[in-house]
Amino acid sequence: MRVADFFCGAGGFSEGFRQAGFKTIFAVDKWLPAVNTHKGNHPESNTILDDVERISLLPDNEFHQLVPDTEIIIGSPPCVAFSNSNKSGKADKSLGIRLLESYLRIVARKKFKSGSILKYWVLENVPNIQKYIKPFYSAKDLGLNDDFILQVIYENSGIYNSKNFGVAQNRKRFLCGEFPSPQFTIIDDKDVIPLRVILNSLRDPGEELDMVIYDPCYNFQMVSKDVTDHHYIKELAEYEWKKAKQLKEDKGYMGKMSFPEDVNKPARTVMANSSVASRESIIYSYKNDRYRMPTVRELASVMSFPIDYRFYGESRGVKSKLVGNAVPPKMAYAFAKAMAESLGRVVPSQYRPIQHSPNINFLNLNGTLFPVNKEKRKRNTARYKYHIPYLIIKAFRVELTNYKSDFENEKYRWNVEIHKSQGPRARIFTPSIHSGIFDAEIGNKIDSFINSIECRLVSFNIFQKHYCLTTEERQGLLGPDELLESVKNFIVNISENNLPGTIDIDEEPLVLPTQIAIGYVVLSQIIDKMRGKNDE
Repeated sequence: MRVADFFCGAGGFSEGFRQAGFKTIFAVDKWLPAVNTHKGNHPESNTILDDVERISLLPDNEFHQLVPDTEIIIGSPPCVAFSNSNKSGKADKSLGIRLLESYLRIVARKKFKSGSILKYWVLENVPNIQKYIKPFYSAKDLGLNDDFILQVIYENSGIYNSKNFGVAQNRKRFLCGEFPSPQFTIIDDKDVIPLRVILNSLRDPGEELDMVIYDPCYNFQMVSKDVTDHHYIKELAEYEWKKAKQLKEDKGYMGKMSFPEDVNKPARTVMANSSVASRESIIYSYKNDRYRMPTVRELASVMSFPIDYRFYGESRGVKSKLVGNAVPPKMAYAFAKAMAESLGRVVPSQYRPIQHSPNINFLNLNGTLFPVNKEKRKRNTARYKYHIPYLIIKAFRVELTNYKSDFENEKYRWNVEIHKSQGPRARIFTPSIHSGIFDAEIGNKIDSFINSIECRLVSFNIFQKHYCLTTEERQGLLGPDELLESVKNFIVNISENNLPGTIDIDEEPLVLPTQIAIGYVVLSQIIDKMRGKNDE
């Protein structure tokens, strides 16, 4: 039976249907690396570089001439606009909704045409799209001059996690449309596939090249050196992994994440970006106290792509994006298998190797030497907002920020704030408190610490310049990170004595954890001293 794949990306959706015995005969995407990757792995498909929205609005004759009739339509409109990771879920949704409606328009035009052969259709996206998708769409809603109602939400529509389909990844997605209920292959969390299964199967990149390795997701084998995009190392510089470690373990109001990755659990969601020094980055151990990025092949196997699947990109970043944007094939297979069985079709019992297209140039990353990145200076107008590291008590934290600066004229202003919680409950406090609220012993220690650091204090503008230098260039200078670290160490030392748990103040929030109050008073007094300094 035939499949049409819209927003096909790297072809993960099509691959799952291929393994279930379906044939993708038409696919479309507007990103050339995605089109090449789909063509390279699905040469039987007419995969075109085009705009789905444009296609959805073509006149009837042109539309049906370009888009063949198929029994199955699958699609995964771009999810960036709907993702909670994009501007904390507050990104503009207008383009995302247009693309969503473009896909539904195509489904409706095939479903309600005379003599339609469409049996099933499915839409895949991030869970947050539920807030923006309607249960029913009229022809008018979709901009069509017709009289029909397209039902979009059915009883089997909902959030599915790829880990329940044998994917070694905790990846939740919303699927809706007309399709039979897929069968979970893993129900109990104790049976989910951990990351170490993937890493152990593939072995360390660049080693044991003549060994036979078994695909961690499918029942076939290859010689290790023939597995593409795996035998290289992208090692992280110290400044990169230290920043990532701090963001993962100490990201304010957000929960703690493993550093490096916990191989005894399913992998976290593979993202489309290949960022390094970020909370979302995926980082593996590498030799003694060193760290590396996953290989493209490791990411692909985590996503359940077979090890003979190729990603046609001209860089590691492009290949990683192809993987991160994809639908996990094993998850797609579960939906395809349910459709096949409901239609009385026999599902292949063994994995069929991919027959790659010989007409597309393929760049294999194996053997590529990736240099360790060198830290670059930040731009002069770089923004800063971070709290005293590893000091979050009862949702309170003390933040240092330059967000109130005049960035256009490069006149910088640094402020200290007390933050509590996040989201609708988030509050910011700037009480006028000083060391006099503490007993004499603590007050004297605060004064001594500030006196000890005063000789290193500079003006706000020079403080900004220090922040923009590299870690190596900043040696011996005081920037915001160094200042916060010094204050943290002071609080740790002073806390060796039995401090009271809280302290009362005359302003909101009225009661503060004592360590938070100390951090705020110390930083505020230091910033006050810096405020009075000249740039010379």
